[in-house]
Amino acid sequence: MAKPSFDEIYMDLAKNLAKRSHCVKAQVGAVLTKDTRIISLGYNGPPSGTHNCDLEWPETGCPRDSKGSCSLALHAEQNAILYAAKNSGTIEGSTLYVTLSPCIACARVIYTTGIRHVFYLNSYAEFKGLPTDEGVDFLMKFGVKVTRFMPNRSDI
Repeated sequence: MAKPSFDEIYMDLAKNLAKRSHCVKAQVGAVLTKDTRIISLGYNGPPSGTHNCDLEWPETGCPRDSKGSCSLALHAEQNAILYAAKNSGTIEGSTLYVTLSPCIACARVIYTTGIRHVFYLNSYAEFKGLPTDEGVDFLMKFGVKVTRFMPNRSDI
Protein backbone atom coordinates (compact mmCIF):
# COMPACT_ATOMS: atom_id res chain seq x y z
CA MET A 1 0.00 0.00 0.00
CA ALA A 2 1.38 3.38 -1.03
CA LYS A 3 1.95 5.91 1.73
CA PRO A 4 0.22 9.27 1.30
CA SER A 5 2.43 12.27 0.62
CA PHE A 6 2.71 15.03 3.20
CA ASP A 7 0.74 17.25 0.80
CA GLU A 8 -2.11 14.73 0.83
CA ILE A 9 -1.99 14.37 4.62
CA TYR A 10 -2.04 18.13 5.22
CA MET A 11 -4.83 18.78 2.71
CA ASP A 12 -6.88 15.94 4.23
CA LEU A 13 -6.37 17.55 7.62
CA ALA A 14 -7.46 20.94 6.22
CA LYS A 15 -10.61 19.31 4.80
CA ASN A 16 -11.38 17.76 8.18
CA LEU A 17 -10.72 21.03 10.01
CA ALA A 18 -13.22 22.75 7.72
CA LYS A 19 -15.90 20.55 9.30
CA ARG A 20 -15.27 22.37 12.61
CA SER A 21 -16.42 25.68 11.13
CA HIS A 22 -19.62 27.21 12.47
CA CYS A 23 -20.13 29.24 9.28
CA VAL A 24 -23.37 28.49 7.43
CA LYS A 25 -22.05 29.89 4.12
CA ALA A 26 -18.72 28.10 3.69
CA GLN A 27 -16.53 25.78 5.70
CA VAL A 28 -12.81 26.31 5.15
CA GLY A 29 -9.82 24.68 6.84
CA ALA A 30 -6.11 25.57 6.86
CA VAL A 31 -2.88 23.89 7.94
CA LEU A 32 0.37 25.82 8.26
CA THR A 33 3.53 23.70 8.03
CA LYS A 34 7.29 24.01 7.95
CA ASP A 35 9.84 21.28 7.25
CA THR A 36 7.12 18.56 7.28
CA ARG A 37 5.89 19.69 10.72
CA ILE A 38 2.59 21.34 11.57
CA ILE A 39 3.01 24.87 12.94
CA SER A 40 -0.65 25.80 13.26
CA LEU A 41 -4.22 24.93 12.27
CA GLY A 42 -7.26 27.05 11.55
CA TYR A 43 -10.79 27.12 10.25
CA ASN A 44 -13.10 29.98 9.41
CA GLY A 45 -15.48 31.52 11.90
CA PRO A 46 -15.95 34.30 14.43
CA PRO A 47 -13.25 34.93 17.02
CA SER A 48 -13.21 32.39 19.82
CA GLY A 49 -15.63 33.24 22.60
CA THR A 50 -17.94 35.43 20.51
CA HIS A 51 -20.59 33.69 18.40
CA ASN A 52 -21.38 30.39 16.73
CA CYS A 53 -23.17 31.53 13.59
CA ASP A 54 -24.78 28.16 12.88
CA LEU A 55 -26.41 28.28 16.34
CA GLU A 56 -27.28 31.99 16.52
CA TRP A 57 -28.28 32.55 12.88
CA PRO A 58 -28.83 29.04 11.45
CA GLU A 59 -30.89 30.20 8.48
CA THR A 60 -28.90 33.20 7.27
CA GLY A 61 -25.52 33.16 8.96
CA CYS A 62 -24.00 36.18 10.67
CA PRO A 63 -24.85 39.73 9.66
CA ARG A 64 -23.24 40.93 6.42
CA ASP A 65 -20.77 43.79 6.10
CA SER A 66 -21.00 46.58 3.51
CA LYS A 67 -19.55 44.28 0.81
CA GLY A 68 -21.91 41.39 1.57
CA SER A 69 -19.30 39.30 3.38
CA CYS A 70 -19.47 37.86 6.88
CA SER A 71 -19.10 40.69 9.36
CA LEU A 72 -17.77 38.49 12.16
CA ALA A 73 -15.66 35.78 10.58
CA LEU A 74 -11.94 35.31 10.45
CA HIS A 75 -10.79 33.29 7.47
CA ALA A 76 -9.17 29.90 8.06
CA GLU A 77 -5.73 31.08 6.95
CA GLN A 78 -6.02 34.15 9.19
CA ASN A 79 -6.82 31.93 12.17
CA ALA A 80 -3.86 29.64 11.43
CA ILE A 81 -1.46 32.58 11.02
CA LEU A 82 -2.73 34.42 14.09
CA TYR A 83 -2.46 31.31 16.27
CA ALA A 84 1.09 30.67 15.11
CA ALA A 85 2.07 34.29 15.75
CA LYS A 86 0.35 34.33 19.15
CA ASN A 87 2.36 31.26 20.15
CA SER A 88 5.67 32.51 18.76
CA GLY A 89 5.69 30.12 15.80
CA THR A 90 8.13 30.88 13.00
CA ILE A 91 6.02 31.49 9.92
CA GLU A 92 8.75 32.73 7.54
CA GLY A 93 9.36 30.14 4.80
CA SER A 94 6.35 28.01 5.71
CA THR A 95 3.75 26.27 3.54
CA LEU A 96 0.00 26.79 3.84
CA TYR A 97 -2.65 24.24 2.88
CA VAL A 98 -6.14 25.68 2.57
CA THR A 99 -9.39 24.26 1.21
CA LEU A 100 -10.38 27.54 -0.52
CA SER A 101 -7.88 29.75 -2.35
CA PRO A 102 -7.02 32.92 -0.43
CA CYS A 103 -8.99 36.10 -0.96
CA ILE A 104 -6.99 39.24 -1.72
CA ALA A 105 -6.95 40.36 1.94
CA CYS A 106 -5.62 37.00 3.10
CA ALA A 107 -3.10 36.97 0.25
CA ARG A 108 -1.62 40.22 1.54
CA VAL A 109 -1.27 38.72 5.03
CA ILE A 110 0.22 35.50 3.60
CA TYR A 111 2.80 37.46 1.63
CA THR A 112 3.67 39.78 4.52
CA THR A 113 4.22 36.92 6.99
CA GLY A 114 6.68 35.21 4.64
CA ILE A 115 4.71 32.11 3.72
CA ARG A 116 6.45 30.78 0.60
CA HIS A 117 4.07 28.15 -0.79
CA VAL A 118 0.27 27.89 -0.77
CA PHE A 119 -1.65 24.77 -1.76
CA TYR A 120 -5.38 25.29 -2.25
CA LEU A 121 -8.15 22.83 -3.05
CA ASN A 122 -11.05 24.92 -4.37
CA SER A 123 -11.17 28.31 -6.10
CA TYR A 124 -12.42 31.36 -4.18
CA ALA A 125 -13.30 32.99 -7.51
CA GLU A 126 -15.45 30.02 -8.54
CA PHE A 127 -17.12 29.98 -5.10
CA LYS A 128 -17.87 33.73 -5.21
CA GLY A 129 -18.61 33.96 -8.95
CA LEU A 130 -15.64 36.25 -9.58
CA PRO A 131 -13.75 36.43 -12.87
CA THR A 132 -10.34 35.70 -11.33
CA ASP A 133 -8.66 34.50 -8.15
CA GLU A 134 -7.25 37.88 -7.08
CA GLY A 135 -5.49 36.40 -4.07
CA VAL A 136 -3.74 33.75 -6.15
CA ASP A 137 -2.78 36.34 -8.78
CA PHE A 138 -1.36 38.64 -6.09
CA LEU A 139 0.71 35.88 -4.47
CA MET A 140 2.12 34.68 -7.77
CA LYS A 141 2.97 38.23 -8.86
CA PHE A 142 5.10 38.68 -5.74
CA GLY A 143 6.89 35.35 -5.85
CA VAL A 144 4.85 33.10 -3.60
CA LYS A 145 4.47 29.65 -5.12
CA VAL A 146 0.80 28.72 -5.46
CA THR A 147 -0.41 25.24 -6.38
CA ARG A 148 -3.95 24.04 -6.90
CA PHE A 149 -4.07 20.72 -5.09
CA MET A 150 -5.36 17.87 -7.23
CA PRO A 151 -6.55 14.90 -5.17
CA ASN A 152 -5.69 11.36 -6.21
CA ARG A 153 -8.43 9.53 -8.06
CA SER A 154 -9.11 7.42 -4.95
CA ASP A 155 -9.82 10.65 -2.97
CA ILE A 156 -12.59 11.81 -5.31
